[in-house]
Amino acid sequence: MAESARYIERRWALEVFPKRDITLVRGRGAEVWDDDGRRYIDCVAGIGVASVGHANEAVAEALAGQARTLVTCPGIFYNDTRARLLEKLASIAPEGLTRGFLCNSGAESVEAAIKFARLTTGRAGVVSAMRGFHGRTLGALSATHKKEYREGFGPLVPGFSFVPFNSAAKLRAAVGGETAAVVIEPVQGEGGIRPATAEFLQAARDVCDETGALLVFDEIQTGFCRTGRMFACEHHGVVPDMLCLAKAIAGGVPTGAVLANERIRLPPGKHGTTFGGNPLVCAAALAAIEFMQEERLAERAEVLGARFRERFEPRMPRRVRALRQVGLMIGVELRERCRPHINALAEAGVLTLPAGTTVIRLLPPLVISEAEIDEVVEVLVRVLS
Repeated sequence: MAESARYIERRWALEVFPKRDITLVRGRGAEVWDDDGRRYIDCVAGIGVASVGHANEAVAEALAGQARTLVTCPGIFYNDTRARLLEKLASIAPEGLTRGFLCNSGAESVEAAIKFARLTTGRAGVVSAMRGFHGRTLGALSATHKKEYREGFGPLVPGFSFVPFNSAAKLRAAVGGETAAVVIEPVQGEGGIRPATAEFLQAARDVCDETGALLVFDEIQTGFCRTGRMFACEHHGVVPDMLCLAKAIAGGVPTGAVLANERIRLPPGKHGTTFGGNPLVCAAALAAIEFMQEERLAERAEVLGARFRERFEPRMPRRVRALRQVGLMIGVELRERCRPHINALAEAGVLTLPAGTTVIRLLPPLVISEAEIDEVVEVLVRVLS
């Protein structure tokens, strides 16, 4: 079966990912199995998607029940399940974010936020941060700093500029009367697990208030309990005008959202989506969010993240330059390239991600057990030593 699946994908896929030689066929909680029956602890989790765990029963039951009821319903009609999800999102959002637009992915949510900001302000400029990552579609890519992602796709959308991450002074200097939005990740994920400082986030809020620009936080990777709070911006008490969400929102089913305050004005017909907010994904998101709340996954992420740090930091091998960790969003920066070590970790039974050329990124399901966290630490220490 392994050769068959790999052969078929190699034969027919327009491949955009560098593939690893593993065929995953099953998952449960924080574990996955390949087609040979080998078990791995999954610290990839669909790139931060499977926060409530693989094959989550509550999500599976919600999907099955909704699939037997109504799968699709365009936005030109009201829908009961969509209404309940919008109400739920408003209830957990930072204060003032009372309106929601539902879409299908993180890149779509960033695209929407850029359009909403330009329409609301009548301005074109967008300021984002160096090392930031906001998606691969054309507008989101224009807000993404890394040269390797941008090359070959120009000309990109005009009006975008970048400032050094965590430089409050440079940010203040870059935002003015032509700026529609400032787009920032409270913790840079693809950029190496780099948390924003309270000073930087507050400077962004202040300069947007002073100039009339809109503040957008990209919490596609950090949202829904990953950092030890429902949303990472809650660590510093800074509230944006728009919050971009996706990844973990629906337990693995593709979903995205923009949460916005009352300043955002959007006349009907100016934006839309065919699949966004369909009842199937709304049912999955409701089940996933309720599971997060009932199981207190934000608190769990904070406790288990601290456990990882307490066990790994005193034993860090010499090739480790730094450990950066917020909840269960973990970056292990090496003094050398990380790819060979990521491959070696997979051989030892732990799946991880890169975040740049030197950082090993761990985004385990938030249901991971203490014993599994300890096992990950043991494997990391052994492989990196």
